[in-house]
Amino acid sequence: MTETTTANPELLREQVSSLLVQPLEAASVVLAAGPRIFDTAEPLRIPKLVSSTEPGWVGEGELIPEHDVDFDEVRLMPTERKSVKTLIRFTNELLRQSVIGLDSTLKQRLVSDVARKIDTAFLVGDGADDSVTGIVNQPGVQTGTLDASDPDSLLDAIGLAHAAEVEPTRWFLSGADFLALRKVKANDGRYIVQSDVTQGARYSLFGVPVTVTNKLPAGKAVLANMNEVAVARDINPTVKILDQRYAEYDEQAIRVTARYDLGLLRPEGVIVLTADAGV
Repeated sequence: MTETTTANPELLREQVSSLLVQPLEAASVVLAAGPRIFDTAEPLRIPKLVSSTEPGWVGEGELIPEHDVDFDEVRLMPTERKSVKTLIRFTNELLRQSVIGLDSTLKQRLVSDVARKIDTAFLVGDGADDSVTGIVNQPGVQTGTLDASDPDSLLDAIGLAHAAEVEPTRWFLSGADFLALRKVKANDGRYIVQSDVTQGARYSLFGVPVTVTNKLPAGKAVLANMNEVAVARDINPTVKILDQRYAEYDEQAIRVTARYDLGLLRPEGVIVLTADAGV
């Protein structure tokens, strides 16, 4: 039997995955940067070590010293975490008369809207009203000063990462700060921000890939090891066709709901830079 939206107004999980989940991983700048994604339908607790042992040199037959270690945990997706939701209405005339496939257009719109919302939350969310706390507002991150005219401020951030034995994998910069850095040249006349000819129009800064996003305000930058960034993703996002709700207007609608959360497995693996007001 052929599956239709009339018979199945709530799309199958496989359909939702191809329509929303998979495209989101490519459209979202944070998800595309390679965080650790955990699919979960309930609150998630990720254990982590706070302290480590101190191995010693022990001779044959000698007592091996005991050590206590402290454990902590990152808690994600609490039951009160709110969802990202959107609803798009369209007329049946539009559905019948569209020259370009309406399903393709709606898919792009849905992915764009949800990606924009979750990226803003992932980067600068304040956690208010049971929403997501973004990377720049996570507790325990390292902090530094951003001076887009002085690349040394960025090298200082890399130094903070290395001091914490963290190998950074991604820069997040606003468009304004990226442009300012893009104009800076080294003594040999070469731009310090280098394009990677093997990756199209992608850039790296001191060997670390750069993601430019308008979700970060000017004067704020993030250097992170994305393996230390955990994203919890509800395994049951829904895309539902509402073919009766707006029947008196001869309209239909698509409703999307999805839940996400973000936390840091090692906060010291993230360095948040802020421009000095006097710079």
